[in-house]
Amino acid sequence: MTQFPGFTSSETFTQVPDSLLRLMNDIDDIAELKVTLFAIQRIEHLEGNFRALCKTDFEAEALGLTIDEIQRGLGKAVERQTLLRAENEADVFYFLNSPRGRISAEAFGKGQWRDAMRAYVPNKSNVFKLYEENIGPLTPLLADMLKEAERTYPAAWFEEAFEIAVSRNVRNWKYIEAILSRWKENGKDERRDPKDSVKDAKRYTEGEFSEFFKRD
Repeated sequence: MTQFPGFTSSETFTQVPDSLLRLMNDIDDIAELKVTLFAIQRIEHLEGNFRALCKTDFEAEALGLTIDEIQRGLGKAVERQTLLRAENEADVFYFLNSPRGRISAEAFGKGQWRDAMRAYVPNKSNVFKLYEENIGPLTPLLADMLKEAERTYPAAWFEEAFEIAVSRNVRNWKYIEAILSRWKENGKDERRDPKDSVKDAKRYTEGEFSEFFKRD
């Protein structure tokens, strides 16, 4: 076995949905797991609005699989619906089963190429601006998660949640989402002056949030 030299600070990283990690016990075919992870990585790094892969994009050498194994893995991923298969005439593409992917796959299957190519392009809403200004560039999967958060939490909460994260130097979406989730479950004092959010942010370093402050 060739030893892995370790991750570097200069390489790119791919967001992997938590829901996929929860499926790990159910995925017992390495071919299915490999093509699913490959699709997430490749689609997230595609440029442009049409984010999908054809069968030949799944490279046998890169995956360490035969053509037959790739076909089997794709079939199982489609059956599980982590990937969506859309066909139009002789063209077949595989989309992630995300909000963007579902819209694009449906449009493509109906022959609406232009609709598929511009499907689910997020507007620069407040939460997207907050993310880009305080954390960094958006990826397609993150855009989907932020769009879902906009439907789940009041718009007025986002600025304060980002402010708390920045004040504690924990610049990641999972921490911000944990704050929003806690407010939704336990209630949020809307009468509190938002300017005080930084002063009492210490309460977000303890209990369920402490994992975000662990250092190696």
